[in-house]
Amino acid sequence: MDDQQRYEAGMQVRRAVLGDAHVDRSIANRNEVTEEFQNFITRYAWGEIWTRDGLPRHTRSLLTIAMMVALNRGEELALHLRAARNNGVTRDEIKEVLLQTAIYCGVPAANSAFHLADRIFKEQDAAG
Repeated sequence: MDDQQRYEAGMQVRRAVLGDAHVDRSIANRNEVTEEFQNFITRYAWGEIWTRDGLPRHTRSLLTIAMMVALNRGEELALHLRAARNNGVTRDEIKEVLLQTAIYCGVPAANSAFHLADRIFKEQDAAG
């Protein structure tokens, strides 16, 4: 794929995983500082990695959640906790991943992640 094809493939996956509303907000908020970065993550994170056949999106979601806990990236963790259901990830699977992170990333990191997941699940339930 060339860069344009990679961008288009990445945009399709990005929209499927994160939802149109989130992606549309990201695009609308681009500016001279962030435009190249938005293009970069669409081409490479979404168009190069998330489009690969080696792992299903379901597995990629679970891995990403664990990595965001490990890196203490709450904003990205929240994004991927919300998006996980678009990839068929269940709440029980998220709970299992968060329990696993308690061992390998530390109890404080998992504790924060559990609180965040609980808040997001309640928001999703309230939204229907």
